[in-house]
Amino acid sequence: MSPLLASTLSHLRALVAFDTRNPPRAIDEGGIFAYLRDQLAGFECTTTDHGAGAVSLLAIRGKPTLLFNVHLDTVPDSPHWSASPFELRVDGDRAVGLGACDIKGAAAAFVAAANATQGDCAFLFTSDEEANDARCIAGFLSAFPRIANRESRIPAFDSVIVAEPTRCEAVLAHRGISSVLMRFAGRAGHASGEQSVADSALHQAVRWSARALDHVDSLARTRFGGLTGLRFNIGRIEGGIKANVIAPTAELRFGFRPLPSMDNGELLATFRSFAEPAAVEFTETFHGGSLPSGDVAEAEARRLAARDLADALDIPIGNAVDFWTEAALFSQAGYTTLVYGPGDIAQAHTADEWVALEQLQRYAESIRGIVEQGGRGLPLLDSRAQEGTHE
Repeated sequence: MSPLLASTLSHLRALVAFDTRNPPRAIDEGGIFAYLRDQLAGFECTTTDHGAGAVSLLAIRGKPTLLFNVHLDTVPDSPHWSASPFELRVDGDRAVGLGACDIKGAAAAFVAAANATQGDCAFLFTSDEEANDARCIAGFLSAFPRIANRESRIPAFDSVIVAEPTRCEAVLAHRGISSVLMRFAGRAGHASGEQSVADSALHQAVRWSARALDHVDSLARTRFGGLTGLRFNIGRIEGGIKANVIAPTAELRFGFRPLPSMDNGELLATFRSFAEPAAVEFTETFHGGSLPSGDVAEAEARRLAARDLADALDIPIGNAVDFWTEAALFSQAGYTTLVYGPGDIAQAHTADEWVALEQLQRYAESIRGIVEQGGRGLPLLDSRAQEGTHE
């Protein structure tokens, strides 16, 4: 075992031992954040409590232009773990522990790589990704507005690498995500009588569902960056009283994952229009943009800039993915952004979650090499790229 991998595993063992499950997100400025501050000697560290257990730590050494971001919160453990999820186990060629794959393994590699060299680097550790409550990233972006100083071209950072399990490949594009709550209102009555379109709230919900599914089918051939079609799911329908009573109320929850080239607002308006009569409530409960952000032309320009960044840092480029990450938030703010981390998403959120030692080794070596270069990214897309062209 190489010294760099041994150091990574040592830090990963410590990070896994901290309970950062989200929910309940019972996280403060001590615990895991105190550990990281102690391990990053020589860094200027700023810890921010954003409330509700959302804490971030920005650690900077020197004057890097590339920022590494990783979340430290994990999903809750299931009862199917074969041993304590908070005790890292090295089992053959894998490290097993809650968050080892998603994504404390990357955080451990960051610390190990930073301590193996003196190059400039910057890390943003956060704790709110698993609850769809992006307070930490929003707080960072308000403190470091990427586009605000476009004239001077002297921002603190120009590029961001967001760590998520991507099998040590750069992901340049992924879907957005939207969750929606709908409520329908009908009129209770005896089911033996003839019904109008508006009488049963459940009938309204079912008719809406058929129209929505047909629309999704019509988008099946739409493509962007290796992704195809609109991902869509009706997750829950409930309402009514019994079989012989017309349903007075119904609730439906659905979600969709658009391509970067799709307009989320237009999709919402289209889905809303399928309700007849209109739903009494149509609320988007969560929204996350696509990676890269922007319309078709701008998104493609940003994807090409991220590809250039990956090439410059000698990171192999992988396929676009269907899952959402907070990289979309950085892209929307104007940063050249890609997703890059050890582990496979197939192991994330599972009992006995694990990451391959080979992945940790490769990732830590890659990060060390980037830090040795001084943590340099690429310049912000110029005004022509912002307008949708790229040279």
